[in-house]
Amino acid sequence: MKGAGGSRRREQRGGSVETHPRPSERTRQVAVIGSSGAEPGSEAARLAEEVGRLLAEAGVTLVCGGLTGVMEAACRGASEVGGVAIGIVPGNARSDANPYCTHVVATGIGHARNLAVVSSGDAVIAIGGEWGTLSEIGLARALGRPVIALRSWTMSGREAMEDAPGVLHAESPREAVDLALDLLT
Repeated sequence: MKGAGGSRRREQRGGSVETHPRPSERTRQVAVIGSSGAEPGSEAARLAEEVGRLLAEAGVTLVCGGLTGVMEAACRGASEVGGVAIGIVPGNARSDANPYCTHVVATGIGHARNLAVVSSGDAVIAIGGEWGTLSEIGLARALGRPVIALRSWTMSGREAMEDAPGVLHAESPREAVDLALDLLT
């Protein structure tokens, strides 16, 4: 049954009605990836916090691995301006997530959760990073998700992978977020 405003309505037992958005009306999501070892106050943490803030101010939902370092800093930036931050944690306990995640998905699948993180974003912003970040960049590109690298990995390849297609470089949080937003439209 269709309701006013283009939203779908679903009858529930007891006669109550909830409105659910159409997929085209869902909030845009950007995955933010980077090292869990980034110390508070480090360059990576400062960049991530600004990226999180800018994404939230643009009305974008932030998705990340939900732990410490870059992930916590990005979530902090989003939450400080009332944004939404989804943490997809590797363990079974939602309590593993950093305190700035507004929603937590406990996967129990370890590093395999990297696939869930990047596939949940319409674009991916990589900030700094170590091996896990590199794996997420590879997974994102294999899925066709664009990646914006902010002080992150630089890559080169051969043949079809020459110049790392689909990986754009940004010099600032503003540029990274602007590139991601441009890719979402």
